[in-house]
Amino acid sequence: MADKDEPLLIKRYASRRLYNTETSDYVTLEDIAGFIRAGREVQIVDLKTGDDLTRQYLLQIIAEHESRGENVLPVDVLNDLVRSYMVPGGGLMPQFLQQSFEMLRESQTKMMENMSAMNPMARMPGFEALQSQQEAFLKAMASGFGARKGGAGPAGDGEKSAAPDSGKSEDLDAIKKQLSELQDKLSRMK
Repeated sequence: MADKDEPLLIKRYASRRLYNTETSDYVTLEDIAGFIRAGREVQIVDLKTGDDLTRQYLLQIIAEHESRGENVLPVDVLNDLVRSYMVPGGGLMPQFLQQSFEMLRESQTKMMENMSAMNPMARMPGFEALQSQQEAFLKAMASGFGARKGGAGPAGDGEKSAAPDSGKSEDLDAIKKQLSELQDKLSRMK
């Protein structure tokens, strides 16, 4: 079994098929998206040339999810990304996005630690199941793809989440508001 801290190596053959070197089988883009949602880093390389194709395939995964109506990136954000390519040297956008996602991950980790450490509900029966559902929801939000279509819960097992939908939409609205504020600040910095 390979070290899970190392990126999962996927090799692309001349036929454009993708080969998982850990399990010795072929994978699809959806499989790769699943590895990433599960917290695994991936590296995709061309078998013949050795070129790193990871960025190209990750962008393709995002584009496919967006084209299926799983809109995660608002049009304003997409416009800002396109504009950032027009700035000599790439502008501040890549660093800004990386720092924003790092802050989001750190906040999620702290929130989950606080939820279990300081919450008296942690001693109640069933709390662990509720906490794992919350973790799955936050992970889905961070990955940007949320639960699969068709009513599947965050784990994709077909069960509905125990959290009320209004709480999810309020959290999503708060995240959208924060992202909008960060975009405004970035625009003013230009």
